[in-house]
Amino acid sequence: MPARRRGLDDLDLRVLRLVAERPRSGLLELARLLGVARGTVQARLDRMTADGVITGFGPNLSPAALGHPVQAFTTLEVEQAAREHISRTLEAIPELLEAYVVTGPGDVWCRIAGRDHEDIQRIIDVMLRIPGVRRSTTVITLSAVVPHRVLPLAAADRPVTGRYQGAPAPLEA
Repeated sequence: MPARRRGLDDLDLRVLRLVAERPRSGLLELARLLGVARGTVQARLDRMTADGVITGFGPNLSPAALGHPVQAFTTLEVEQAAREHISRTLEAIPELLEAYVVTGPGDVWCRIAGRDHEDIQRIIDVMLRIPGVRRSTTVITLSAVVPHRVLPLAAADRPVTGRYQGAPAPLEA
């Protein structure tokens, strides 16, 4: 197994940004736009995939466009001994977009999508019927302020040469 890299170089970041901006472009087009050889782009993509940096190349789907415009975050309180069974059962719920074991109040954090508020209630009721789930707390999303993203994190370990565009000025002490 190859050693895990702790960061990405400038070409890696350029490749990632371009693939994110133009996901349907082929290797030759990416190489042309980056000004490098096709083999270089392929090697970079292969290495970042092997290192676990790139986790997939599939399309990003819109729950709203698939008929599920209402999203909610549900925190489940569960019996710890049943967590493994609960995790397997949650995977069978198609409206469950993601779930995480968390610290703090609650035990499992879930993001769900429904057709309307009644559908959200139905999904919550399904989760509450799982043996070992004690209760839930749910909040409905109104809008996305910052949608799911990871690409900015790829360059986060680099020195900041100025404030982020639009960032507020630092507080005075």
